[in-house]
Amino acid sequence: MTRQIDIGNIKIGGDNPLVLIAGPCVIESEKSALHHAEALKNITRRLSIPLIYKSSYDKSNRTSIDSYRGPGLKKGLAILKKVKEEFKLPVLSDVHCKQDLKEAAKVLDIIQIPAFLSRQTDLIIASAKTKKVINIKKGQFLAPWDMRHVIKKIESVGNKNIILTERGVSFGYNNLVSDFRSILIMKEFGYPVIYDATHSVQTPAGLGKSSGGERRFIPNLSMAAVTCGADGIFVEVHENPAKALSDGPNMIKLSELEDMLLKLKKIERAVK
Repeated sequence: MTRQIDIGNIKIGGDNPLVLIAGPCVIESEKSALHHAEALKNITRRLSIPLIYKSSYDKSNRTSIDSYRGPGLKKGLAILKKVKEEFKLPVLSDVHCKQDLKEAAKVLDIIQIPAFLSRQTDLIIASAKTKKVINIKKGQFLAPWDMRHVIKKIESVGNKNIILTERGVSFGYNNLVSDFRSILIMKEFGYPVIYDATHSVQTPAGLGKSSGGERRFIPNLSMAAVTCGADGIFVEVHENPAKALSDGPNMIKLSELEDMLLKLKKIERAVK
């Protein structure tokens, strides 16, 4: 059985219920963040699903110099703090550089290491030293068994608050594929494993100056992940993905989320 990770009243791993990590890819505005957080809380409260709110204050790994990155560290963290306080939700965001960690750790409940940075030793160790929960995405260029080395980096400074996230593996140019053996393999390391349904359907740089995606596959891949024992589902959502400022093609519509979650709960009950 995997280690239980506590984030406030939310418990991930062990024999605990499926957790949802959700929110827009990037913070577009305070109004948008609060709107999505309220909607997500209402949906998950109806379904009794633990919710962690996710949105990035800065997406520094965009395809194009012209791509929207977010409001930045100071403004973005202030918005996430407001979400946290107003809706009593734990919050998660990506951290791309060590310089952000001091301020980010004051607000974030979970520090997320992006997949592209999953081998950046200095960033990983500095993040682990905050003693926060670290959600580290398996790089799309890594085999699942390679994540044991990432775990050792975090554990080396005494932090065992670790979550691993599967987000697909590179399959030729501009394409990703999900290998669900990855969830089973990474769970053997003793830590909770999350399935990132959003980025698993991404087509990196598939639109030339930005990434594309195939959101229609999100529900089915999420169901497969739950069947394989995922401890949670990571899914980016937006009220109108077509108008989202980042990653719209691989975000699920907010109006479609509840139906998907109902199906996941049925599968979870059957599996457990």
